[in-house]
Amino acid sequence: MRPVTPAGLATAVSATTMFETLEGLARHVKLAGTTAELTSLRGLEGLLAGLGYRTTLLRHPAYISLPAAAAVLVDNEPQPCITHSFSQPTPAAGLTAPVVDLGGGTPADFAAHDLTGCIALIEGMATPAMAARANAAGALAQLHISPDAHLHEMCISPVWGSPDEQSRADLPRCVALTVGRAAGLALRARLAAGAAPAVTLHAAVDTGWRETPILVAEMDAPGAGPEAPFVMFSGHHDTWHLGVMDNGAANATMVEVARLCALHRDAWRRGLRLCFWSGHSQGRYSGSAWYADAFWDELDRRCVAHVNTDSTGGRGADLVNQSGAAAELWALAGEAVAAQAGQAYARARHGRNGDESFWGVGIPSIFNSLSHHPAPPGAAGEGHMKLGWWWHTPDDTLDKIDADTLVRDTRIFVHVVWRLLTDPLLPLDYAEHARALQAELARLQASLGDALDLSLLADRARVLAQAATALRARAAGAGEAGLARLDAALMRAGRALVPMDYTRGDRFRPDPALEQPAWPSLQPLRRLAAARGTAEAPFLAVSAMRARNRLAHALRQAIEALEG
Repeated sequence: MRPVTPAGLATAVSATTMFETLEGLARHVKLAGTTAELTSLRGLEGLLAGLGYRTTLLRHPAYISLPAAAAVLVDNEPQPCITHSFSQPTPAAGLTAPVVDLGGGTPADFAAHDLTGCIALIEGMATPAMAARANAAGALAQLHISPDAHLHEMCISPVWGSPDEQSRADLPRCVALTVGRAAGLALRARLAAGAAPAVTLHAAVDTGWRETPILVAEMDAPGAGPEAPFVMFSGHHDTWHLGVMDNGAANATMVEVARLCALHRDAWRRGLRLCFWSGHSQGRYSGSAWYADAFWDELDRRCVAHVNTDSTGGRGADLVNQSGAAAELWALAGEAVAAQAGQAYARARHGRNGDESFWGVGIPSIFNSLSHHPAPPGAAGEGHMKLGWWWHTPDDTLDKIDADTLVRDTRIFVHVVWRLLTDPLLPLDYAEHARALQAELARLQASLGDALDLSLLADRARVLAQAATALRARAAGAGEAGLARLDAALMRAGRALVPMDYTRGDRFRPDPALEQPAWPSLQPLRRLAAARGTAEAPFLAVSAMRARNRLAHALRQAIEALEG
């Protein structure tokens, strides 16, 4: 019998099967913690059980925020608007205050104005970063001007997952609304002309603890024991409105990948665990964050990689080479994108978004939202609304899904998941990880000068690359037991390296839902470089040395794992 290849399995992806799944998902508005969400999730549970997967429906408390009615009155004239998840509600009479135009809402824009007792008018989307800036500035409210002709639902909490006793202080303290673009620009023009229109905001928001579900579906590799490794394949199930693309199409992709892989389970070397999260849209990734906490020890012991999927199959989403991945998975991402879409992968890093709640555990991850809309002709990269103008609006309906695009995207995920399930040696290339780190360290040393010596880190990154290359060479002559030991070594290396690459270094508490630089664990070194020659530099040098030691220790652990 000929072995099943990723390319061969991908050809069996069925648009018909996925649209049958999608039509069921398109019947429900799946707000986190609601009966409709649970009903929809039960439908997926039945499909996966019918494919032979063990299913478990977990329930847990999560801090969820559901926006409701909103109004913006300018001189008593109502304007098109919405409020946002984790906005503060207004008093029954509304909130009336002076409006200050902050332009794009950069840190400098906030710093240039006294916002005490004011409404901040901000161009662009309501985001966690804007909420954090408004909190710090003492604004009463933030009023966003939509970047286009549509009103996009947003979750503005900068707290990753449900808040704990410390992070609850970082929850938004402002009222937050978005006003239609034309109305917002008209308000801005009046302010620029010296007018002082009376602006009153109304926002109703239901925020609090509620029970939310997670669907887990599992299938083991043949002969697997209780500690057998598994691949985690996940996507959120909760939606804004009907959310057929975001994230119904990705749920259909997950079921189709599960269906095709199960047909050839005899070739698996590792198990497959699918997780459908709640609380992504209205809880700032509360479901995946809770799962990381509740199952931390098992994930640490057994999970080899995390594949995440979001918003597949969107009409016009022709660009599939920009989705983020850990450096050790760039080669796999590039192979899948080239084989299934004919595009050259951009070797992109993950952003601080999606249900990437497992970096602290040390689990390497690949993809998130995969297919994006390109920029207009003459411009490079992705478009302004890379997931389509309908993203997070009531218009995210079945007609926004293109069958050929959904098949293409799903084939890429089939390719990736199949290789992670069946490769004799896990396709984790820590030599590539080491090269990415070497480049980052070279940039840092150049900016630090003689303020801090990074030669130990550079030496260990070089040894890491050598150890990773040597490990892959050893796999060629290894038997089954030897391959299992090499897989375990790769997993141990990841537990040391991934938290350094994508977190500040705490493996048990997620960082805020705010953008971070590459290697956020090295941020103390960047602050020292920026402060060279100042009175602050000696203080910053203390933190920088500790950050250097943390990475040196992680590199030593990874090298010992790969060499051992």
